[in-house]
Amino acid sequence: MGSLHVEDLDNSSKCVENPLDPEEFRRQGHMMIDFLADYYRDIEKYPVRSQVEPGYLRKELPDSAPYNPEPIETILEDVQKQIIPGITHWQSPNYFAYFPSSGSIAGFLGEMLSTGFNVVGFNWMSSPAATELESIVMDWLGKMLKLPKSFLFSGNGGGVLQGTTCEAILCTLTAARDRTLNKIGRENICKLVVYGSDQTHCALQKAAQIAGIHPKNFRAVPTTKSDGYGLSPNALRSTILADIEAGLVPFFLCATVGTTSSTAVDPLGPLCEVANDYRIWVHVDAAYAGSACICPEFRHFIDGVENADSFSLNAHKWFFTTWCCCLWVKDPSALVKALSTNPEYLRNNATESKQVVDYKDWQIALSRRFRSMKLWLVLRSYGVANLRNFLRSHVKMAKNFEGFVALDKRFEIVVPRTFAMVCFRLLLPGSPLLMNGYQNGYQNGNGVYHKDETRANELNRRLLESINASGSAYMTHSMVGGVYMIRFAVGASLTEERHVISAWKVVQEHADAILATF
Repeated sequence: MGSLHVEDLDNSSKCVENPLDPEEFRRQGHMMIDFLADYYRDIEKYPVRSQVEPGYLRKELPDSAPYNPEPIETILEDVQKQIIPGITHWQSPNYFAYFPSSGSIAGFLGEMLSTGFNVVGFNWMSSPAATELESIVMDWLGKMLKLPKSFLFSGNGGGVLQGTTCEAILCTLTAARDRTLNKIGRENICKLVVYGSDQTHCALQKAAQIAGIHPKNFRAVPTTKSDGYGLSPNALRSTILADIEAGLVPFFLCATVGTTSSTAVDPLGPLCEVANDYRIWVHVDAAYAGSACICPEFRHFIDGVENADSFSLNAHKWFFTTWCCCLWVKDPSALVKALSTNPEYLRNNATESKQVVDYKDWQIALSRRFRSMKLWLVLRSYGVANLRNFLRSHVKMAKNFEGFVALDKRFEIVVPRTFAMVCFRLLLPGSPLLMNGYQNGYQNGNGVYHKDETRANELNRRLLESINASGSAYMTHSMVGGVYMIRFAVGASLTEERHVISAWKVVQEHADAILATF
């Protein structure tokens, strides 16, 4: 045990302040809001992708924590000088990478309320408002999506707010695993098989690993361009039948609405028909594109969800709510049976009455945040009509960018645009085979692309790195069918049409420079 020095006792009274003094909180809080407001006002001044080198911050900061307190003014100065250079600005209007991490005033203020109240809502008793508001807003959003009543609390289903889709998939996969093992015996876990496509998010494979599914029993069913890189029901059925013939037990399918690589949409209705023939749990991962389905013109993309078992979307991707994944299940008891614990110190009359929801039993962790406060503020502050218009404006901007690409014969659209992301590439000059080959599916008998395809991929790698290194815009890439493509995802809350036009000019300028030297 360490010794207490006299100087510690002498200085302690000078250092200690009430960490929740209301007036000091008011003073510092105003400073923080002003700092962030200035950040958003000036955000276009910063390079979108951070330009620092690995290890930069360790050179800037002291080796140990300060012994005495430092004023907030000094700390914010260091944030400006030392932290902001190392930030990739996801809220920049020139951010078109990955998928958006959308924000809004309502979302930020809801986060502030959630953090300020700082409740730990693991069960109803720990903060009734946290549980009841979550149940209500999940039904609100479910109705906006026109989810079947069986997914709502009013229809014996229900919704829960998770941190990420990774958690939502793990929770539902665990529930499906236990439901199956309760029928066939837990000793048969080595026979369980999980299904997705080669476009399914890697979160599915990670969830399978955590849940104890044998690595050899994870199926990433190949997709094709002819199916729009969606999962083919026929291919799924063939894979399932082969597994059954081998003595294995199919039990979980993850279908995707809006894949990460290209926003491909798996055909939910036909896939659910196949899965239901073999009593397989179907989870629908609509992390990115689910938000758009509050718009009537996009709702058809989740037709067939009525035959799935669970459905999730990330409100932090395209619904203006910071870090919040919405998960609905038809059978909450399956989650509870797989995830609940009931130690003596959490027992209470409300839980024993069976009249309340204890969300600790719907998730991996015990502790949980008051996330519904954020979603509640977003829904109330903007309303359904405005939320639809926000989403439509992003789709319109992406459609305009797609038009710019189509008009420049040096480029091609690699896969059709579905939502607000455009997948494109620069064509290799002077190669007629390449310019027509991908559309015609040219591959030799061994599935190896012509050497020009390798050169085209390198050309686009160099183009993307050049764009991102400039700091003017930020985009990311993916590969489909062996083709390297640039992903242009519109969705940052501050993005306007002028930013899309500017980004296209940046692409053209860097394409000119790359082609001149390639």
